[in-house]
Amino acid sequence: MTIVEFLNPVKKKSTKDICLAAMYFSQRYQEAESLTVEGLRALLKRAKIPRAAQLNLAATLAQSAPYVDTIGKDGKRFLWALTSTGESYVRELLELPAHDIEIENDVASLDELISTIGDKDVCDYLNEAVKCLQVNAIRASVVFLWSGAVKKIRDDVFACGAGSVNTALAKFDPKAKPIKKLDDLVLVKESTLLLVSQELGLFDKNQRSVLEDCLNLRNKCGHPGKYKAGPKKVSSFIEDLVSVVFK
Repeated sequence: MTIVEFLNPVKKKSTKDICLAAMYFSQRYQEAESLTVEGLRALLKRAKIPRAAQLNLAATLAQSAPYVDTIGKDGKRFLWALTSTGESYVRELLELPAHDIEIENDVASLDELISTIGDKDVCDYLNEAVKCLQVNAIRASVVFLWSGAVKKIRDDVFACGAGSVNTALAKFDPKAKPIKKLDDLVLVKESTLLLVSQELGLFDKNQRSVLEDCLNLRNKCGHPGKYKAGPKKVSSFIEDLVSVVFK
């Protein structure tokens, strides 16, 4: 998680909101108890916030009570820190879960990914996954994430040309009906789709194996049963899909 990723959802908000979010990042992810105005400005510059060098941050912080307070000085410079009220404000601003750091990271990473995707259908699936994560609906988030990934894989497979797809498909499923249009790929088993993707050169053997593990997790989460994935498992799932499918 970088400061660029974390501040991306609020970069068009007010200077106060950007500053509070940057301070939250510093305290939560960099374990910095406080910041000087100069330290805060350096964070905003790293996050590529427009006109960060010209912003009157001292005035912004002075007018941001009860969200911030001074806790001492570094030489002649005030040390500023978020209050508990400020932390709650930022969580609400960014729609972060109450306690789970892994989920916070995942939500921010997915928001950053969504901002780079032009396909509305894929974005809709990923946005649904984010909403599920925010209310700790872990299994549902896995199902929606996988649906978005499969939509992307089908698009990439069909872009290889119907002839090439049918040749690869016949190798792994001789009884499969020939593919004529994109929607025909909906009828192909997802496990077979991954084999076809490797055959077409979209993934190598190791990447296909990783995606098969992701498919197994999706099936465990999508079918009735007692299995419930934890936040770390879902974080790994998200990292694998982002690095393999959405690279």
